[in-house]
Amino acid sequence: MAIHVTLPDGNQLELPEGATGADAAAAIGPGLARAALAIEVSHPEAGEGPEVRDLARPLPDGAHVSILTSRSGEAALALIRHDAAHVLAAAVMELYPGVKISIGPAIEDGFYYDFEFPAGTSISEAEFPAIEERMRAHVKAAETFEREDVAPAQARERFLAEGQDYKVELIDDLVAAASAEDPLQTVSLYTNGPFTDLCRGPHAPSTSTVSAFKLRSVAGAYWRGDSDRTMLTRIYGTAFFSKSDLAEHLERIEQAKERDHRKLGRELGLFTFSDVSPGAAFWLPAGTGVFNALVAMSRRMGAERGYSEVKTPQIFDAELWRTSGHWGKYRENMFTLTVEEREMAVKPMNCPGHCQLFASTRHSYRDLPLRYSEPGLLHRNEPSGVLHGLLRVRHFAQDDGHIFCTEEQVQDEVRGCLEMAFATYAMFDFDVRLELSTRPEQRIGDDELWDRAERKLTEALAEAGLEYDLNPGDGAFYGPKIDMHMTDSLGRSWQLGTVQLDYQMPARFGLQYTGADNHEHTPVMIHRAMFGSYERFIGILLEHYGGELPLWLAPVQAIVLPVSDRFAGYAQTVCEQLSDGSVRTEVDARSESVGRKIRDAELRKIPYMLVVGEREQAENAVSVRARPAVAAEREGASGNGSGPAQDGAIPLAEFIRDVRGQL
Repeated sequence: MAIHVTLPDGNQLELPEGATGADAAAAIGPGLARAALAIEVSHPEAGEGPEVRDLARPLPDGAHVSILTSRSGEAALALIRHDAAHVLAAAVMELYPGVKISIGPAIEDGFYYDFEFPAGTSISEAEFPAIEERMRAHVKAAETFEREDVAPAQARERFLAEGQDYKVELIDDLVAAASAEDPLQTVSLYTNGPFTDLCRGPHAPSTSTVSAFKLRSVAGAYWRGDSDRTMLTRIYGTAFFSKSDLAEHLERIEQAKERDHRKLGRELGLFTFSDVSPGAAFWLPAGTGVFNALVAMSRRMGAERGYSEVKTPQIFDAELWRTSGHWGKYRENMFTLTVEEREMAVKPMNCPGHCQLFASTRHSYRDLPLRYSEPGLLHRNEPSGVLHGLLRVRHFAQDDGHIFCTEEQVQDEVRGCLEMAFATYAMFDFDVRLELSTRPEQRIGDDELWDRAERKLTEALAEAGLEYDLNPGDGAFYGPKIDMHMTDSLGRSWQLGTVQLDYQMPARFGLQYTGADNHEHTPVMIHRAMFGSYERFIGILLEHYGGELPLWLAPVQAIVLPVSDRFAGYAQTVCEQLSDGSVRTEVDARSESVGRKIRDAELRKIPYMLVVGEREQAENAVSVRARPAVAAEREGASGNGSGPAQDGAIPLAEFIRDVRGQL
């Protein structure tokens, strides 16, 4: 008997019955057989796949297959990072007898494994060299990853005898999750050298592929993410196919440390944090200026596009959140309180409040689309372990907007939101990638409405001629969405804004408008945000630009540096004229050398430093020193590098005119 599999180029490969992925690679060529790590298998006719499998597993007849090698991108990296997690666990179990193991997945940029160490054993980064040395021994031994499918009871008995309580619990959960009609028949175990783990796989043929790795950090992690369960020790690491790729990655990490927005925020005097209010930034005057500039920009852009700004309360009765569906889906992330025996909650989002506003007035189809915006404060009860500077907070403001429109207006309004998004990101020279996220498993509403909503977003993207990636199952619980992503200067991807289409909430709140037929109709609701939250967006900007914000957003755009106290009066005059010209300006009147003043201004990343002395005072001029990023931006804008981006003395009026032209 023979089986047939289809290759990526459409050609069919005939193999003997029982042939494996390794056999398929060998049949294609010896070079591929040596390079093969795993095989991706799909069976469209049977509605299966794609699934990455071990090379040693038999192939089904009629499958479509693709061999994974080190050139297969993220899928191949995820594979060897999972391998590395097993190698880490093997090393730790040898070095620390009695350790209990839990889980060790591949994650973005690396892997981790969670351990419960024996009482009295503490692990820090100081232990990493010894662990890495033992890991290298397992890699050098080229231990084969051997899969074994066994009955759950057999696996449970094995791990119970070894004292591996977490593995026993995982097996029990797998058995409990299976139905009586379709009970769990087997679980898979993977063994490399002396180490055996409960694991779905897949894995590369041997540990030898884990040749370039590095342990990065250690942290605490509750078992199953439950604060009532045991606190485990999580060891993070990363792995690549080559030492050069690993070195490049580690260099990016070091750059990221230097660009950490928390560090820059402290150095630039933008914001601070305090334990008196965890997860909330305290904005200093300079940071408040940046924050307000972003709010002003989004207000201006919204007003130009027909948005009316509104303001809604911070606290609502719990019944509002039950109606919206958030109480059942999001309650654990809400701050709740009781007021005169009424259960209430601080708002984590604005949409239910905007529904209340819409419902407070009768509307005709002539009133639509109705566009509300609210840069309002929101609070979300995020776990303390995930709080991270401005990027993950409990208290924040969102550039929130909601559009109520007719069915016929949906595509135009979605395209308008996307146009606004692209116009916003163009101000920062961001290249944006779109992602269409469809219905999640846990959702409200029937499939007919979800079909309609997903079709509307797809058609809007097509009509706008926009390319996008599909992200199945990641929509909001009330509707599909289009998310906007950018890649920063360190190669990291960030999700920025979102456009979400919602048929559910207007119906749940009983929203109505009178149509041209004089009958009542339910409007469609579009949720949109360009920044996400101002806090998070500022954190992303700081790390992307390394603190050198665009000139229009910089908290101090120019600083006047008198060369001696004799010229402090002229420096103040320069400052006043610049400020009158809407340029945010300071004077450094300290009795320090001008060289020291320049260095301090550079550390503050102030775009323009204006040195003034006897010549400048006599000629009503300023000697300009521009930071490199500003000089490059100015040169690109002018095409000839003229104006204040060049060092040297120029008339003050000319500098003011040219800088205002950049704002």
